[in-house]
Amino acid sequence: VYDKVAIYLTEMELLRTQTEFDESLTIKIYLFQFVNYYTSIIYIAFLKGKNVGYPAKYLRIFNLRQEECSPGGCLMELSIQLFIIMVGQQALNTVVEMIIPVGLNWFNSLTENTGRLDNLKSSSEEEDLATAVKKPWIEDYKLLDWGPRGLFPEYLEMVMQYGFVTLFVTAFPLGPFFALLNNVFEMRLDAKKFLKYFRRPIPHRVPNIGVWYRVLDILGKLAVITNAFIIAFSSNYIPRMVYISLVSEDHTDKGFLNNTLAYFDTKDFESGIAPVLSSYTNVTYCRYKDYRNPPWSPQKYERPTFYYEVLVARLTFVVIFQNIVSLVKVAVQWLIPDVPNALSDRIKRESYLTTQMIIKNEAKKAAEIEHMDGMLHGVNSPQSL
Repeated sequence: VYDKVAIYLTEMELLRTQTEFDESLTIKIYLFQFVNYYTSIIYIAFLKGKNVGYPAKYLRIFNLRQEECSPGGCLMELSIQLFIIMVGQQALNTVVEMIIPVGLNWFNSLTENTGRLDNLKSSSEEEDLATAVKKPWIEDYKLLDWGPRGLFPEYLEMVMQYGFVTLFVTAFPLGPFFALLNNVFEMRLDAKKFLKYFRRPIPHRVPNIGVWYRVLDILGKLAVITNAFIIAFSSNYIPRMVYISLVSEDHTDKGFLNNTLAYFDTKDFESGIAPVLSSYTNVTYCRYKDYRNPPWSPQKYERPTFYYEVLVARLTFVVIFQNIVSLVKVAVQWLIPDVPNALSDRIKRESYLTTQMIIKNEAKKAAEIEHMDGMLHGVNSPQSL
């Protein structure tokens, strides 16, 4: 559906060239796919369980409580989700990519043979047809059409995989390994698919990968920010460091779990929220995961100072992490240029030789023109007349 919507919206733009049309369509389809693939991951990483309130005052949307993370934390759920995508979904997509061309090719061959055999009138015609079917161009015609966007699904698949690997790599560090493993197998399967089940495509000369380069560059920059926020806000790394530095007497994480749990007086439950089991009637205080003052504090259930210390530490980490990674990225780009120095020198030499050839040919043409002008001037002079 969104593929057809993207095509319709792009056609409404009335773009001037085919390149502009293809780039605009690529961006639209990728944005649809971005929302389709990454929404659940972004929700788990940055929204789920972040602002649910506390037992005395839950934050509700349409009179419904917000979803909270499991006891293992949202980072564990994010890791499980990414594992399912990077292992299960990639393997399933690879199998489907091979099954669909084989099935369509078989169907085309079946319909081609059936459509021809229905109109046979004699055994000689059947023999002639059997001979013709074996000819290479007939067999090639039965293959699947490459289409105007033959490589688009392959580019889209790689870019989506690149997004999973880079945007959320801190939550699932094995993602790059499974992506590499998938690509090693998929290269061979795609080669077999393109050679055996598709017609030979018409080549088009292009200078680069087009708009995909800008998409990859934006993803690379966005990945720095997303990973910084995952480490700072979705994991316990920063709160643990702050606890070790400011709270713990022996500068260890002993007692950290207890520090992350706040106290709650069961008499302060909202109406209809308190547990109805009789085994909980004698419980005076319960614990929940949050940083809030205890019920015996003058500022009951308010945010303590430690919460703001952790928040400042998280934001500071995001800024430092982003700057350090950006500097490393710039250094790597400088150390490993896109075009090797040897190739750059050869390109410059080729350009120099081409320029020299053009100058030489232009000088030769100018000399010939000057010679012809001299001959014409000599023929038309009074002495010659």
